[in-house]
Amino acid sequence: MLRELSARHRGWALAAPFRISRGVKYSAEVVEIEIGEGDCRGRAESVPYARYGETIESVLDQIESARQAIADGASRAQLAELLPAGAARNALDCALWDLEAQRAGTSVWSTLRLAPPQVLTTALTVSLDTPERMGEAAARIASARLVKVKVDASAPAAQIEAVRRAAPDARLIVDPNESWNIALLRDMQPSLAALRVALVEQPLPAADDDALEGFASAVPICADESCHVAADLPRLQGRYQAVNIKLDKTGGLTEALALRTAARAGGFRIMVGCMICSSLGIAPAFLVARGAEFVDLDGPLWLQADHADGVRSRNGALHPPAPGFWGEGRDANTGNAVASAR
Repeated sequence: MLRELSARHRGWALAAPFRISRGVKYSAEVVEIEIGEGDCRGRAESVPYARYGETIESVLDQIESARQAIADGASRAQLAELLPAGAARNALDCALWDLEAQRAGTSVWSTLRLAPPQVLTTALTVSLDTPERMGEAAARIASARLVKVKVDASAPAAQIEAVRRAAPDARLIVDPNESWNIALLRDMQPSLAALRVALVEQPLPAADDDALEGFASAVPICADESCHVAADLPRLQGRYQAVNIKLDKTGGLTEALALRTAARAGGFRIMVGCMICSSLGIAPAFLVARGAEFVDLDGPLWLQADHADGVRSRNGALHPPAPGFWGEGRDANTGNAVASAR
């Protein structure tokens, strides 16, 4: 039976602007796809990211280029040969996982021999602003166990200090989004230690990774823009101590799981992150985040409105989407999820 593929651009308004060193977002612009086969429909979402040369149009074009192969029954393994790692392959890969679970009347996690998605402690993000406003934002989430601080090169110590004062007990992840250089990173070492920062995420541009060779940091350094797939890991050894796994970078759940396995084997600490997206974009990430030391899946929490049956959060405790939202087969008569109970 031939499959049917549909893809569309969808925008989700944010409740507040999301600022990082590269710019500001006012909405989450995503690509939402559906792959149908008989009565089953596999859904997924991805976020085209300009940092990697992606646009809504380019991702939709990539998906269109794979339409015939998907219609003819291409597997996830074959998909990896058709498209590079990125947003387009992510959407197709995750939709195929969802479709396969529905056709089999089981769940993705059962197929992977994992327990069902569980409540995660996610980072809550303080976006880039003046130190005063960042402190005010941090005060509103001061009870969170993990806080991510977006900084730039203008006044990073003051930005982090303002958040630390407002959230004295939280673990802190500091994310410059490639805006620092090696001299600034070196100068920031005393402040990072004094402010009890747990992790620094991608301080330097990915092209400058060689500057980290042998650098003795007071705080573990995590590769984000420098790490997309498992094949990237060898060149990160001796430069980074952790890697941030994101579905949109790996090209889907299939490679994300492979990256997690290879990273652990290579001695890297694991962080699982996301773009600003809806619950559909992070539902598969719950399976990657199991056991991760750092989880940053608060993308849907920035939206004015999300899927009604999507994630729920309280003080950083992130509850997975409702049963049947993604990755579970449904009973043909009742419409209820038929996979293992949560």
